[in-house]
Amino acid sequence: MKMSKRYAESIKLVDSNKEYDVKEALEIIEKMPKTKFDQTVELHVKLGVDSKHADQQVRGTVVLPNGTGKTQRVLVFAKGPKAEEAEKAGADFVGAEELIPKIQNDNWFEYDVIVATPDMMGVVGRLGKVLGPKGLMPNPKSGTVTMDVEKAIKEIKSGKVEYRLDKTNIIHLGFGKVSFGVEKLQENFDVVMGAIIKAKPAAAKGQYVRSVSISTTMGPGLYINQK
Repeated sequence: MKMSKRYAESIKLVDSNKEYDVKEALEIIEKMPKTKFDQTVELHVKLGVDSKHADQQVRGTVVLPNGTGKTQRVLVFAKGPKAEEAEKAGADFVGAEELIPKIQNDNWFEYDVIVATPDMMGVVGRLGKVLGPKGLMPNPKSGTVTMDVEKAIKEIKSGKVEYRLDKTNIIHLGFGKVSFGVEKLQENFDVVMGAIIKAKPAAAKGQYVRSVSISTTMGPGLYINQK
């Protein structure tokens, strides 16, 4: 596949054999040729754990001090007073069983996060095959199965993100936009990395953080020195 001119210009700024300090890497990203849209800056962390073992899972949530730069659309499964609470708290969509056919049959996915009260998980569970592969299933560990729907919505809207291992034991996560600038991106990076390090499972042996790199949505990766 032919490399775009913009990517070729970007890659000239990166030494693939070097591990950068976070600030230095972010300064290089800031110098890269701009795209027509505000790119997300992504974090990729390879961990020395085995995600096949339940006691070596790494998963959690963290609220980014400067947000994600993206407005998260929240769908809440709730009834009665909890549905009213969700609407008042700024949920984009609120509903119950009536949403099942809309999601199953009409491929309705105009939301980024789903929150559900515990009593609604029987309903939401019927959508497991549809929501699971998209990473949209609510989960108590990520704070999206809760009776405190107001708190959940406000945290998501203010920049709460979830981190979790994929099958290759890597965490991929967007932690801001290029337009944030170096200082705000570094603040977000430090908070996310702090949370991932704190989440080290007791069963993890040897070197926990194997490698860390950052990149833009359409740019080359830069390895980060974690010493």
